[in-house]
Amino acid sequence: MLPMLRIEAGVLIAFAFVLPLYEAPKNLLWLAFVVLWLVNRWRARDFGGRWDRWDTLIALWIGSAYASAAFAGMHHDEWRAAADVLRYAGVLWLLKRSRYPERTWMLVALAIIAGTVAGLAGGYVVVARTHDSLILNSVGHVNHSAIYLAIVFGLALAATLAWWSTSGMALRLFAAALLVALIVSLVWMESRGAFGAALIVAVALLGARGARQRRHLGATSLILVLAVGAALLLKPEVIEKNAHFMQKGELLNYREGAWRVGISAWREFPLFGVGMDGFGRIRADHLQAWSAKRGEPFDRQSFLFTSHGHSLYITTLAERGLVGLGVLLAVLVAWAASLLRGFPGAGASPLRWTYWGGTASAWMITIVVGVVNTTLHHEHALLCMLLLGGWLSLNGASRQTPS
Repeated sequence: MLPMLRIEAGVLIAFAFVLPLYEAPKNLLWLAFVVLWLVNRWRARDFGGRWDRWDTLIALWIGSAYASAAFAGMHHDEWRAAADVLRYAGVLWLLKRSRYPERTWMLVALAIIAGTVAGLAGGYVVVARTHDSLILNSVGHVNHSAIYLAIVFGLALAATLAWWSTSGMALRLFAAALLVALIVSLVWMESRGAFGAALIVAVALLGARGARQRRHLGATSLILVLAVGAALLLKPEVIEKNAHFMQKGELLNYREGAWRVGISAWREFPLFGVGMDGFGRIRADHLQAWSAKRGEPFDRQSFLFTSHGHSLYITTLAERGLVGLGVLLAVLVAWAASLLRGFPGAGASPLRWTYWGGTASAWMITIVVGVVNTTLHHEHALLCMLLLGGWLSLNGASRQTPS
């Protein structure tokens, strides 16, 4: 690899490490990676192959965000907020065309896991001092940190399954300890959606690996069962929290009130929505005026006003309308199609299995937790794109097309 390309790869690896840790270094490394990628490809006159349907889809994804800004029903920070889609979809676009060697992708995966472990260590120090919730510093709110952690757990499990048969006892013990630590931390965060989705991911990855290679699954399965049991014994609040809301008849924790706000806003601005980051700007007087215009009664108590819709789908529908939601669903379908078509064979390399499993985990966490929380934005969107971009690059996506 040429020196400038080594620097580019090093910046990408550093970005993957600091993503959940610190805001300023993360942003500076992202910018440096984009600049280096463009300069290096310009000098080589090679931007990763001919245009394909993935390129069209990513362009539409970015374009739909800016179309929502241009035709937003409410105006505030919609142009700035649209840059979030540009940032994470742009990362996917560059990585998909990167053609990095396998060693670079291995280091990216290790950096993702190592950065998350470092973030958790810092989070536990804060918890010990202040008794606040366990979070990843740059990710923020405990529910969003749990989403990030659940995706990384899936990546770590996929790597463990992929390399287990060729690893020595010391590496196996380290991998087992890592999985236990990630599960305990996920339970500690008390996010019911993220924890439940992580269990679905574990079953899916074990099933997928078992369909191709049945060896050595028993040990990993036992580790996961013991880890979940130990985590729930140490921190049973996640079950108590679920039982509490069930007893109150509020299993969704009042999220349906936020969903009503989103649906009402979408009905008023059906094609392009209120604009990105506009959900928190919707007030009771807006809903009352919209209801009056439609000749419908207005009940203030049935709505919950929050900064986002507590659902990927409701938030996207309200902020970006049918156009934005349609493009998002197309991305999710293409994402799933790439995983199904590229399902590794029994003889596939461990790295290919790792990225397949990590990308599948990111997809499952995004769509499952996305029902009850706003996934696929900021840090966990960038994490998803690191994994999807790696998978598409390793899978030769520049020469393939999504369904």
